[in-house]
Amino acid sequence: MKYIVTLNGKKYEVEVENGNATAVYAGKAEEMTAQAPAAAPAEAAPAAAPAPAAAPAAPAGAGDPIKSPMPGTILDVRVAQGQSVKEGDILFILEAMKMENEIVAPKAGTITSVAVTKGASIQTDQILATLQ
Repeated sequence: MKYIVTLNGKKYEVEVENGNATAVYAGKAEEMTAQAPAAAPAEAAPAAAPAPAAAPAAPAGAGDPIKSPMPGTILDVRVAQGQSVKEGDILFILEAMKMENEIVAPKAGTITSVAVTKGASIQTDQILATLQ
């Protein structure tokens, strides 16, 4: 793979192949070792993220879906199916970008289903629960 790297105002073309890097500056090629700083970003590049699992669909007439506003990890589930909640009650604690976010009930009602568990990784707009 080829990368264009700017370092101290100079542009370098870096080619990484099988762990070996070659940098080209002003037409001069230089072999670089695996310890070279220019090779580190290429080696540390994250793998492609797997496609998110489809959110389970709520049964028809089961209530209003409560969806995740952002991707993250569920740290705490504070409701159960059949539980009555008031508007503003905390339903879930969602960790996203090292911050804890409270997911609250948008209205008073009864939880008809809970679709996630503690520790689950979730995506934006994934259904967390349904409220009737």
